[in-house]
Amino acid sequence: MVEEGEKAVPTEVRYTRLATPVGALLVAETHDGLLSVGFDAGRRRRPIDPAWRPADPSAIGAAVQLTEYFAGTRRTFDIPLALRGTAFQRRVWVAVAKIPYGETRSYGAIAAEIGAPDGVRAVGAANGQNPWPIIVPCHRVIGSDGSLTGYGGGLAIKRALLEFERGTGRLFADGTSWLPSTSAPLDEPSPPLRQLLLLA
Repeated sequence: MVEEGEKAVPTEVRYTRLATPVGALLVAETHDGLLSVGFDAGRRRRPIDPAWRPADPSAIGAAVQLTEYFAGTRRTFDIPLALRGTAFQRRVWVAVAKIPYGETRSYGAIAAEIGAPDGVRAVGAANGQNPWPIIVPCHRVIGSDGSLTGYGGGLAIKRALLEFERGTGRLFADGTSWLPSTSAPLDEPSPPLRQLLLLA
């Protein structure tokens, strides 16, 4: 188990680059679970460690489920997480993980939910450090005035993900719409959320 504030990264890491409608995602996992999801072109782009081993996307569970998400057939994720972060960060990520598909919450609402109503800026900082974007849906957190504010993958991607989940987005180069996802069931909290809840 990762202790509060611990930043060491396990050495046995497998990774893949997953092609998606919002650009390539770098997906890395360890035997403990999903280590990170990163946007290849994002402002927090993570370099690949030479010790990491490449893997086919079909061999990494998060890559498979992200493919299903972008196909419009998945709304929640069933992925074990390689847990990291401080106790405060984990509290924020638990609250973020509870935001339903297609909905949003403000930073202030998240701060109030975790019992830190004066900690809006700290919530924003923790949300920005989320190692598992999309899986723990930090794109669903917006400003109190409805503005998109920041996002590690860029505001265009944040807007596109929100529009996709609402069934209104267009991302593909040929102008075709996202596949409608209204037939996908709304599930109970997934194992990643339950896992974060245990440590919050």
